[in-house]
Amino acid sequence: MLIKLSLGSLFLAGGMILASGSAGQIASAAEPFMLTSSGFKDGTPLQKKNSNNTPGNANCVGENVSPPLAWSNPPAGTKSFALTMVDPEARGGTGVIHWVAYGIPASVTGFAEGEVSKASDKYVGGKGTAGASTYIGPCTPPGAPHHYTFILIATDLEPGDLPPGLTRDELYAKLTGHTKGATGLVGLFGSP
Repeated sequence: MLIKLSLGSLFLAGGMILASGSAGQIASAAEPFMLTSSGFKDGTPLQKKNSNNTPGNANCVGENVSPPLAWSNPPAGTKSFALTMVDPEARGGTGVIHWVAYGIPASVTGFAEGEVSKASDKYVGGKGTAGASTYIGPCTPPGAPHHYTFILIATDLEPGDLPPGLTRDELYAKLTGHTKGATGLVGLFGSP
């Protein structure tokens, strides 16, 4: 069924709203590529358990449990994903890279809570600032919360195309010309 609405440029066809372009073309609105978490909303605090638990560091107040992450609507042609977690405010603004992962198959649509706090066959571990190949949670010093930025990149590379142990900068260099799109999510964390 096709119903013309009063706006003149919107049509209802089979339950979907379609918009006509200036040349009379019909296009549907695509859902955006999104990264989400059921553990926190974009721009809100991470949970205490997501903080690191390094012995002897009073700023590491948690359990180093990675938050759950999920993504949807990857760009056409995506063969794998890369995912990083960065604290841009750490070390006086020079930043700390908490996690680098890539070679995530296009069939994977997320990670369960705690899943990336250890090695997994769902991703290839890179090398964060501390040299770890798995998730390392926040150890924020007292003061204003830091912005822990998760960046998910869709690529046209096959999951096994890149070797393990790449730093974020090495990964980004190898992704040049192979990205299909990216999305991000920010979690805040501050020590008590």
